[in-house]
Amino acid sequence: MATVLERSHQETGREVPGVRVMDEKMARLQKRIVLVVTILPFLGLIAAVWSLWGSGLSGLDAGLFGVMYLVTGFGITVGFHRLFTHQSFQTKPWARYAFAIAGSMAMQGPVIRWVADHRRHHAFSDQPGDPHSPHLDEGPGIRGVLKGLWHAHMGWLFSDEQTSAKRWAPDFVKDPVMRRIDRLFPLWGVISFAFPALIGWAVTGTLAGAVSAFLWGSLVRIFVLHHVTWSVNSICHFYGDRPHQTKDFSTNNWMLSLISLGESWHNNHHAFPTSAVHGLRPHQIDLTAGVIRLMKPLGLAWDIKTVTEKQLSSSVAA
Repeated sequence: MATVLERSHQETGREVPGVRVMDEKMARLQKRIVLVVTILPFLGLIAAVWSLWGSGLSGLDAGLFGVMYLVTGFGITVGFHRLFTHQSFQTKPWARYAFAIAGSMAMQGPVIRWVADHRRHHAFSDQPGDPHSPHLDEGPGIRGVLKGLWHAHMGWLFSDEQTSAKRWAPDFVKDPVMRRIDRLFPLWGVISFAFPALIGWAVTGTLAGAVSAFLWGSLVRIFVLHHVTWSVNSICHFYGDRPHQTKDFSTNNWMLSLISLGESWHNNHHAFPTSAVHGLRPHQIDLTAGVIRLMKPLGLAWDIKTVTEKQLSSSVAA
């Protein structure tokens, strides 16, 4: 059976630069890792919900969930996405590395791979070569729609394709500190899983407190953040408003705006990919842009790229 990459070559006659098909051993290992990272948080969610019948959600567990969600979520949205992938603003080296570690703790893959995949997504958005479009050759009818959404949401994680970091993220490959952070991804994962449990143990002094903190601060938090991020890939290329002219099917989805920290203003983002602000109208809540704005007076953000009213009006869809 032809691979996804081979099909795109056959159907378009155009090679996708910087993409290769992994050998069977590496592909099998990756699929096993993805299974663990996706299934374990789901099992944790089931256990956490079941535990609510006993004692309810404690303030400690809720606090750990919220703090860890924001720290790792902003690591993705401020760091991996707007700072690293699109270079929407500049910051100090130590802040760059701190965001790289925080984003790595979201358990969405090493920083360099994440950046390379996302830059490739923008280069081929909803075209052959896009690693996670819901619109590519999934068949007609509702079954095709569901297959496309599944692929965009998380099915693409099991693909045999591998995006070349040298082709799509050469600036990170040249940065020795970022390469080290990338290689230490397993360590950041251990910290991400273990830290809430240690806090739970320290505060309650009980094994039950540590387990409960682990469930909510680690597994449930990772599960929710994973599916929110993946929903931007799937839902926000299928359902929502399209106020701006783009060459893809990106949409704005207000229902995800708060929990996605502003990432679901996705049509805005694809219309102006280098903008540090995705919520371009006053009613469009964008917590990530708020963080970047707060960093400015602290001397932690400068050269912040934004969109002018002229640019906005010229891109409005007919």
